Amino acid sequence: MDNTRGIIAIHSAPAALRPHLEWAIGAVFAHPIELDWSDQPAEPRSSRAEFSWHGPAGTGAQLTSALKACVRARFEVTEEASASGAGNRWAYTPSLGLFSAVIGEHGDIMIHEDRLKQALLADALGRRSLAEGVADLLGARWDDELEVFRQAGAGQPVRWLHKVG
Repeated sequence: MDNTRGIIAIHSAPAALRPHLEWAIGAVFAHPIELDWSDQPAEPRSSRAEFSWHGPAGTGAQLTSALKACVRARFEVTEEASASGAGNRWAYTPSLGLFSAVIGEHGDIMIHEDRLKQALLADALGRRSLAEGVADLLGARWDDELEVFRQAGAGQPVRWLHKVG
């Protein structure tokens, strides 16, 4: 089985969701997880937490599926590339929902040819500009919304989860 690693960044979550988020992460790893929570200055009465994980390829997708059930949380999950495939990035906000992208070995978003063709077609048909289409493919709206939460949490500790399973 191919192993990889990644980071979960919970940018903001109401205090009542904290145990649910820990339970969701723990369910993926099949053991309890306790996060080191800190206040999120960008949103009153909310918390933030980060930690690094190691596990089989595909763990990032499982974590994302588990976390998005807590619809009032804002988070990002990354999974580094492994021998069996490219890396991935997922971002979730309550207002925008889920964004998913394939990440290359240097951290760049890789856009598949068919998705670019669809953006070109939408532009040609006058449905939306090419700039808007490419911005959506790159997750610009998610980055815009999450950036204030990322900046507010800068310098906070990251919890490293060294052994999974």
